[in-house]
Amino acid sequence: MVDMEVGDGEFVVVVGPSGCGKSTLLRIVAGLESPTSGELWFGDRDVTRMAAHERNIGMVFQNYALYPHMTVYDNLAFGMRAHKVARAELDMRIQDVAELLEIGHLLRQKPGALSGGQRQRVAVGRALVRNPYAFLMDEPLSNLDALLRERMRVELRHLHERLRIPTMYVTHDQTEAMTMADRLVVMKDGNILQIGTPEEVYHRPQTSFVAQFLGSPPMNLVPVRRTADGRVGVDGATGETIAVPARVVQAWPRDTSELWLGFRPERAHVKGSIPAGLDMAVGIRTIETLGSRYHVHGTWGDVRITWVTTEGANTAPGRQMLLTVPWDHVHWFDRRSGQRVGEGPGKALSLESGDAV
Repeated sequence: MVDMEVGDGEFVVVVGPSGCGKSTLLRIVAGLESPTSGELWFGDRDVTRMAAHERNIGMVFQNYALYPHMTVYDNLAFGMRAHKVARAELDMRIQDVAELLEIGHLLRQKPGALSGGQRQRVAVGRALVRNPYAFLMDEPLSNLDALLRERMRVELRHLHERLRIPTMYVTHDQTEAMTMADRLVVMKDGNILQIGTPEEVYHRPQTSFVAQFLGSPPMNLVPVRRTADGRVGVDGATGETIAVPARVVQAWPRDTSELWLGFRPERAHVKGSIPAGLDMAVGIRTIETLGSRYHVHGTWGDVRITWVTTEGANTAPGRQMLLTVPWDHVHWFDRRSGQRVGEGPGKALSLESGDAV
């Protein structure tokens, strides 16, 4: 089920694993595929059965789809010529777009002579020159190297802030999703699991899938069972039990017994450096060095745990460390349904599929 709205001037990123339906959703909005049911509106116009060429959509694809035998100018002009736009207006639009995207010096070049980033600008320019009602972008940066992708993310976001054209952007890259979106739409198996700002979705995921899909490293999920005395027993961690604050337990549904205990890797700290919380004796297995921070992988009993630290000198494989996670940063999910239980971190609620947005 998909029930969502892109606001005027909003940049919405649709994110999810391969095969979840995000590109199909974009193609339905573009008019390249028809929905099996439901309606699609552009403002006060029902465009559900309207042909693609009537929707005035600017679309940028993963492979750019530039004509290799044409110059940049002719690639930009192709769609406008098909609509018989007057030459003077066509020249004016192309010059304006070329100046905006800083490709004016490339107008007489052919795509084969351009870098990946320049081709991407031309693809955006071809969509922009039409003065579209909305932008649809299907993983437009996936063919670029890491450094260029980072730069183009910033440039695309800056372009959007100047133009404020409603935009739907599809990606499976969570970094793009988190850094570019006004709102995120997280999909799985053709359904929307959660809609919200990047901060809402990251800090208050509504399902265990969303919790692990967004975040690098992903959220730690530890299988636990609720006990009769208000504690939880950790599955696979030598029968260890945890005393959970009463306010946390009281917020759980009474019929919830099997839970995921979740926490973000950056929320775990060496015990004593923060106030009391969830304590874990973790054995270190491996350490990944990423410049100013370290991803430390270990085990709590036989449950795998990852945490992030800037104190790499104090960690070493084979060593055991006592970690603490503040209770206010511990998440709880029903293992059977995957749904969030209790209040948990944060105050702002995120919208789920079926809610009015």
